[in-house]
Amino acid sequence: MSGVLSLNIVDQSPLRRGGTAAEALRESVALARVAERLGYRRYWVAEHHGANSFAGTSPEVLIGQIAAATRTIRVGSGGILLGNTSALRVAERLGVLSAFFPGRLDLGLGRGAGADEPAATAVAHPRPRLTGQELPGQVRDLLGFLTGKLPSDHPFARVKAQPGPPNEALPEVWLLGSSAASARLAAAMGLPYAFAEFICMTGEGPEAAAAYRREFRPSRFLAEPRLAVAVEVTCAPTSAEARRLAASRDLDRIADVYGLEGLLPPDEALAFPAAPGDRRFAASTTRAAIDGDPETVRERLLALAAAYGAAEVSILTNCYELADRVRSYELIAAALGLPSQSSTASSRLPAAETPGDASPPIQ
Repeated sequence: MSGVLSLNIVDQSPLRRGGTAAEALRESVALARVAERLGYRRYWVAEHHGANSFAGTSPEVLIGQIAAATRTIRVGSGGILLGNTSALRVAERLGVLSAFFPGRLDLGLGRGAGADEPAATAVAHPRPRLTGQELPGQVRDLLGFLTGKLPSDHPFARVKAQPGPPNEALPEVWLLGSSAASARLAAAMGLPYAFAEFICMTGEGPEAAAAYRREFRPSRFLAEPRLAVAVEVTCAPTSAEARRLAASRDLDRIADVYGLEGLLPPDEALAFPAAPGDRRFAASTTRAAIDGDPETVRERLLALAAAYGAAEVSILTNCYELADRVRSYELIAAALGLPSQSSTASSRLPAAETPGDASPPIQ
């Protein structure tokens, strides 16, 4: 943690064109180990289904692999989508993980499906898809299962999540969102809140953050508001290079229109014959992204945190090459003054962490 900000990472396990999901997942584990050495505080993995560019479908499984390969960094979900499962199943899975990694887990919860219409329907099948209105009740049930304290008149009051972690090993539960409604829900429940600036395109983030702080009610889980903001960032030695690397991410926003699968190399992404209107749409979806040299990124991250009143910023970086992602996180860590755990932390991955190894880098 720097003197100003605590920095976290959100990882969607991006797929490159011609790569495999297995490689992408192993890269997530390798990147988490580097992030730990660089001094990042949290490493969160996402949930997507039916996506051509993201391999992360099961956060709970990937959390276990990353936590086993690291020692100090907090590991969690960004997030588990409650509409795709049940509160009891999430409590049980996190209970198992807490038994192995007590005190290191974060449980970020989201409302969406993380999928397009066909995939969302398939995830829910054969039960009806949830509408999102069920989220408050699901979160209350989940907290009850985690703590073993469902109300006595609850229909599942006698159901126990196994293994039930002791209170000191409970995961830190966060609500994730991109609207004022989710901010107010987190405030009413007395939970930490993470706002997805990289998803929200309305500019209402700072207002949602203000509503969260204003309406926050202390709970057994949190005495004072705790807020993080998540943003897409690409950092390189020069701003021109950062913008070039970000072209892979930008084109991916319209990949479905052209039947593309996986991130393209940046020069191919820049040269791709996308229609001007599609390019404008892609640019509109990434206008909140921060792409630049270390000083530019530092200034904009500090300004973003100040606008939100956030003590934590979570960074999402999707580049074609893993080495460019690692270098970006390394440059950001240095620019913000993170205390590296190792004087030898660098963008060069150890041999055991090289993507494509026959087995994941688990210790």
